[in-house]
Amino acid sequence: MEQPFLAAAVAVSALAMVHVFAGKLGFLEGVPRSRWLSFAGGVSVAYVFVHLLPELNEGQEAVVESSEPLPFLEHHVYLVALVGLALFYGVECSTRHAKPRPEGSSSEAGTGTSTFWLSIGSFAVYNAIIGYLIVHREETTLRSLALFTIALGVHFVVNDFGLRERHRDDYRRVGRWILAAGVVVGWGVGQLTGISEQAIALLLGFIAGGVVLNVMKEELPEERESRFSSFALGAGAYAALLLTI
Repeated sequence: MEQPFLAAAVAVSALAMVHVFAGKLGFLEGVPRSRWLSFAGGVSVAYVFVHLLPELNEGQEAVVESSEPLPFLEHHVYLVALVGLALFYGVECSTRHAKPRPEGSSSEAGTGTSTFWLSIGSFAVYNAIIGYLIVHREETTLRSLALFTIALGVHFVVNDFGLRERHRDDYRRVGRWILAAGVVVGWGVGQLTGISEQAIALLLGFIAGGVVLNVMKEELPEERESRFSSFALGAGAYAALLLTI
């Protein structure tokens, strides 16, 4: 079903602005990891497990009913979620193992060019899918849109922080604008095209896998000194909100 134009436009604008202005949130910098970033990660993961996974289960039924009875289709949507998780794990490994910039480069230069574009290109597609899903989701109530926007908005803050830390000046000059544009482009494509319920379920599966991996890769490294209590509080609070409204 298609989300009303004005509501979708407000939501996509808010998400795009996260990448444009998140860098100004200086209180998120430093080690130990900001409690707010850990809290935001908990919110994002709670949304996946409490809201998206049940929605994926419904979409999975539609996928099975519309396809030939092949055994692997029984878990088709979840396989796509696994693909999303594996893809972003691959991007993360590529970034971590990238060769450093040549000697003499600015300390703000970040990673090499090829690694930067692999990372930014992957996240631009990811953001475009999220922008598309703002328009085409099964639930089109304002409440559902607000919950989606809040969860993905704080998730974008977590992603933005990680990308700025890795790519530094490249991200500040170019990357953040590409990711902001990705959401808008996805929304624009959604306004002009429509796809089947089954395809929407597959896109949701991909995003669910991506959200889980992208949050956990930022929380787990020991050197970040992440805040488990804040992560648990964010997850618990948003899960409780989702279950009560």
